Amino acid sequence: MTQHSPALSARGLSVGYDRTPIVSELDLEIEAGRITALIGPNGSGKSTLLKGLARVLPPLAGHVELAGRDIRRISSRDVARELGFLPQSPLAPEGITVAELVRRGRHPHDRLFSRNTMGEAAAVAEAMLLTGVSEYAHRPVTALSGGQRQRAWIAMVLAQRTPTLLLDEPTTFLDIAHQIDVLELLLELNREHGKTIVIVLHDLEQAAAYADTIVALTAGAIAASGPPQEVVTERFLADVFGLTARVIPDPDTGSPLVLPRGRRSRSAAEDSPSAHPTQEIS
Repeated sequence: MTQHSPALSARGLSVGYDRTPIVSELDLEIEAGRITALIGPNGSGKSTLLKGLARVLPPLAGHVELAGRDIRRISSRDVARELGFLPQSPLAPEGITVAELVRRGRHPHDRLFSRNTMGEAAAVAEAMLLTGVSEYAHRPVTALSGGQRQRAWIAMVLAQRTPTLLLDEPTTFLDIAHQIDVLELLLELNREHGKTIVIVLHDLEQAAAYADTIVALTAGAIAASGPPQEVVTERFLADVFGLTARVIPDPDTGSPLVLPRGRRSRSAAEDSPSAHPTQEIS
């Protein structure tokens, strides 16, 4: 079996906001050349961890290693040449065209007084071609559909020509057809272009179908990690999501299919109104 070296590593990493950790003392290795999906309930720390790996959030403790080096000791420009990061729901400046947006991905490669315009143009054209947005090059980003817009943002990240891509819920707010469209694109970038991809997803079946490795978080800690067939089990769904479900293999791919049966059943005493004279809804 081929061994894959880590592209990114978290060592005792704690990350959060206002010095309050959301992710605490976490150890994780992201294998190069693989697709890793971060999953977990709302508030489990998925996006916070991704921002920590991307150096968007500074560590409260521990550190992140990029290709074996402490990422804090690497210049911002050099990090941007190695990591492409796409946050949730990015906003484009008013009136910016697709080509102008994608060209922004070349900023880490710009040199003062010596921009490689031929190389820049080639990188932008290739990124738009790979993502299928070449025909929209001169159209305002705001005039695109949700799926087209998401492809344009991915093209911008691709224009950086980084070996590793980190994407925070890139399928959010897209209909199912466009969700699959984006995931198929990421699969192509991984399989045919060797990109290492770390992606935050909410849909368990999509994570199981498209990721090589699933990392499940709960309360800022890793609850499970490994191949989808090993992670997405009925016990895991009950323990992490409080979901009663059957898990069966997909007849075509073998990836886990989740057949929900509802939230984990509660006792009659828990369901009795008299047991809870006052309740808060959160």
